[in-house]
Amino acid sequence: MSETKSGFTIERRGLDLRFRTATLVAREWLAPDYVRLRLSGSELAGFDSPGADDHMRLFFPTGPVSSVEEMRAAPSREYTPVAWGSDWLDVEFAVHGDQGIAAPWAATAPLGSSIGVGGPRGSASLAGTPGSWLLAGDETAIPAIRRFAALIPDGAAARIVIETRTPGREVDIDTAVAVEWLHRGAARSGSMLAAFLEGLGEGDAVGPDPFVFIAAEQSVVRPGRALLERWGVDPHVAIVKGYWKRGETEYHAPH
Repeated sequence: MSETKSGFTIERRGLDLRFRTATLVAREWLAPDYVRLRLSGSELAGFDSPGADDHMRLFFPTGPVSSVEEMRAAPSREYTPVAWGSDWLDVEFAVHGDQGIAAPWAATAPLGSSIGVGGPRGSASLAGTPGSWLLAGDETAIPAIRRFAALIPDGAAARIVIETRTPGREVDIDTAVAVEWLHRGAARSGSMLAAFLEGLGEGDAVGPDPFVFIAAEQSVVRPGRALLERWGVDPHVAIVKGYWKRGETEYHAPH
């Protein structure tokens, strides 16, 4: 199917890169393996993230730090900001086991622990209004899906599809669109979402002039790009990316 000209664009711009130190002040479990943290501190004044898919870098020290240099040397990972105010920032984490750096910190770090916040370095924002919406991802994409879902106008044609491990691990998302949950059970992460994408034919487009956002384990990228081709969606006005890659803890999603 040939690409059609879209009535919206994705505008990318750089942001002033700042490094901030904040304190963990609250933890809320939204599902058995999904947690929201609130970070607070005066250095968060001026924090901004205009794009729903923006990435900031969080720095997780293994103990007390006495300088900015020590904090910047701590292990770090990229996350999407969920919400923020003049002196607070909310971040959500998918917590699968005790592997890695970020998930154990998110699950167990004592309130009062320090954390570093870098960026976002750049932002990609929707300009104009898509005619319809497809938002699809795994647990790691829920923060971005939350933010994109908030942009969907009332009555717009839209589908939101999220893969998680089992029933009972769904997370509430504030949207009028009914969220479709896929459960992979013991199958590999991304497998159910990939199968869903592969099953969408040319005639299954959610509506005219769609904005497509797909993010999960790296294996969803190929079926996601194939879907854009079937639907005739210009890849320059869509987002299809691997947020993480199986077996690579240092993998960073492209911006």
